[in-house]
Amino acid sequence: MTSPGLALPVFEVLPELRSALAAHPLVVLQAPPGAGKSTGLPLELLHEPWLAGQGTVMLQPRRVAARAVAARLAEGLGEEVGGTVGSRVRFESRVSNRTRIEVVTEGILTRRLQRDPELAGVGLVILDEFHERSLNADLALALLREVQGALRDDLRVLVMSATLDPALPTRLGAPLVQSAGRAYPVDVRYLPADPAGRVEDQVARAVREALAAHPEGDILAFLPGVREIRGALGALSGVDAAVLPLYGDLPLAEQRRAILPDPGGQCRVVLATSIAETSLTLAGVRVVVDGGLSRTQRFDPGTGLTRLVTTRVTRDGAEQRAGRAGRTAPGTAYRLWSERTHAALPAARPPEIVEADLAPLTLELAGWGAPDPAALAWLDEPPAPRVQSARALLRDLEALDTAGRITPRGSALLELPTHPRLAHLLHDGAALGLGPLAADVAALLEERDPLAAGAGADLTDRVAALRAWRRREGSRGDAGVLERAERLARQWRQALAVRPDDTPPDGFAVGQLVALAYPERLALAREGGGGRFLLAGGQGARLPEGDALAASPALAVAHLDAGTAEGRISLAAPLAPAVLGARAGWQDAVRWDARSGTLVAQRERRVGALVLDTRPLRDLPHAARVEALAGAIRAEGLHLLTFSPDAASLRARVQSLRAWRPEEAHADPPQWPDLSDAALLAGLEDWLGPTLEGVRTREDLGRLPLLPALQALLPWPLPARLDELAPTHLTVPSGSRVRLSYQPDGSPPILAVKLQELFGLTETPSVNGGRTPVLLHLLSPAGRPVQVTQDLRSFWNSSYFEVRKELRGRYPKHPWPDDPWSHAPTRHVKKRL
Repeated sequence: MTSPGLALPVFEVLPELRSALAAHPLVVLQAPPGAGKSTGLPLELLHEPWLAGQGTVMLQPRRVAARAVAARLAEGLGEEVGGTVGSRVRFESRVSNRTRIEVVTEGILTRRLQRDPELAGVGLVILDEFHERSLNADLALALLREVQGALRDDLRVLVMSATLDPALPTRLGAPLVQSAGRAYPVDVRYLPADPAGRVEDQVARAVREALAAHPEGDILAFLPGVREIRGALGALSGVDAAVLPLYGDLPLAEQRRAILPDPGGQCRVVLATSIAETSLTLAGVRVVVDGGLSRTQRFDPGTGLTRLVTTRVTRDGAEQRAGRAGRTAPGTAYRLWSERTHAALPAARPPEIVEADLAPLTLELAGWGAPDPAALAWLDEPPAPRVQSARALLRDLEALDTAGRITPRGSALLELPTHPRLAHLLHDGAALGLGPLAADVAALLEERDPLAAGAGADLTDRVAALRAWRRREGSRGDAGVLERAERLARQWRQALAVRPDDTPPDGFAVGQLVALAYPERLALAREGGGGRFLLAGGQGARLPEGDALAASPALAVAHLDAGTAEGRISLAAPLAPAVLGARAGWQDAVRWDARSGTLVAQRERRVGALVLDTRPLRDLPHAARVEALAGAIRAEGLHLLTFSPDAASLRARVQSLRAWRPEEAHADPPQWPDLSDAALLAGLEDWLGPTLEGVRTREDLGRLPLLPALQALLPWPLPARLDELAPTHLTVPSGSRVRLSYQPDGSPPILAVKLQELFGLTETPSVNGGRTPVLLHLLSPAGRPVQVTQDLRSFWNSSYFEVRKELRGRYPKHPWPDDPWSHAPTRHVKKRL
């Protein structure tokens, strides 16, 4: 199938690849950029015997790449796209009954698998640029492997990438075919130090230098986003070259202009986002200027919000970018950072599945019949906490039932090619009779903001701008963004079978639709106003100062910067009280008010964290009381409880035995319960719960009798054994019963006693069955320690005489015998003669 005169570098491994695909259902191909794996191999494999007249589906991660690759493949056959080679991207299909190769974006393949798991008529699926490890590519691979195992043992899957995790073939159990390619050398140049200032200015300056130093060939410059591309376009005005932008939202004609050589032979400077890193081939590029930044979406599972972040390019991404300069001839790559910084860059970006919002994937899995992701073979399994938060959202959207199974509504949402949030907005918006407005709102939420910074946060103004633009009345918004939004809104109107509405939008209707997409971002104004709101999800949020929506009692928030303390609302709409009220339900609420030190029990009409109304709760369930009080004690600490001396002693005695007898403490089950602070806090409901009846205040907690509750933790016969091994008192030779002071850390218990009461005692008293000598605090007649010892015999033999010499003049009424061994112990003074 090779075209005359065409010999792509990857064709050198065609025999090996053909053999591998004939023998194995899954094969991995590694080929460097420019080898022709995307634009050559699908044609060469079209007539393989194992394909048997079936078609090929090739997955591309981006729309721009999918269109460009399809065009190159069709050109290789001398055809237009839509013949033997077709393409499908969202809302755009160029296929016919003659199509044998379909180049599709990732969501298209997932939709096809959901509708036809056997992939009837498809013999080969190619996953291109797999090194990017996009969420949809990982999902597609997991689904395809299950299809191969259960339904289609004849289906082939070819995983292709320019760079590759060396462990990937082994992890997939697949053979690896490697193509050396034909890359030309690229002279990589670094700056002596990292530059300061805006990246668009740095890139423009480097492009001007490159134009002067490299008169032949085109220049490809990488910037993080559209804003920076526009800044660089302005900074490069007047250069002797065609300066062209390239990003995903460009109209198709402008994308083709950036991709194809200049028809008049003029030098081109293409300012691109990271979409130009991989599949796209820009003929004639000899110089790459890399700004070193990339913009991606990052999901914060703590807030449930996704925000755009600008980060450093990874080392493998920088290699991909530099390689663009060496596809057709030796080239040069200017990296606008230092070599030292390059060594510290991350080696590769993490798989999207470990960082992304998993709501779309979770709904897809439920639609597939695998609500538990562990049922599929993943390269990296979706993180369980993110799956749980995604399920919670999908239950709020009524797309999943409580068991995680897909509902009829969820199946309907899957049919709309967008995030489940916006699918819910469109589906239910149409059911409410708001279909035309839903199409406009969904389109605007997917697009960049058409209004300039400082235009306020009200989404209603954006809808008005779109409708004014549609009426050709002119608009204060960005015409390019509004054009793209209208293109998308038109597609949604077709999907919903509704006509456009160009009347001025109702703000409350806009808010009602936003509430469908973001149920956890319904918001009530806080006391004092000032543009501060509480979201139903529990987070705080604030409008920009002076925003017109600040006076609204309630909002539906669409876009929110998660922030650290309070999020910053960038897009919202007013919410009618009736819409908020329709979502509310009565709940019993029992919680501890730390400021007043009281238990608050009331019925609350709530939407998540938002309380719309309250009523007193008179019959307080005991379990709710225990849960709230236990939570208060854990939050504030055990100091809320008052341990009597006997209760504190019991804890210390038991903890001492746990330290002294570890074989008993760690038996199964343990003989001595753990009465440490941590253990008591962990088990509050069990040991303290029965005593909490009637407790409502901090003072009530302080008066609780804790000794019986602790004693209940010692089942028979432990109380008697505790008294035997760790008695509360010891009887000394004078006949006094002296209290022992135990330490929770297991250090020896202290026996503080007047030394006169121990005359005649030779051995130090002990506890713990004789294993642990007590620590004697020998006291003067005034009760002050004069000696601390665990060796009483040594004290009588030596230190006693020093003590006697020092104290007998001060305490003449007390006995200070020359022979303490034979003198009668006493707690009294000397008898008068």
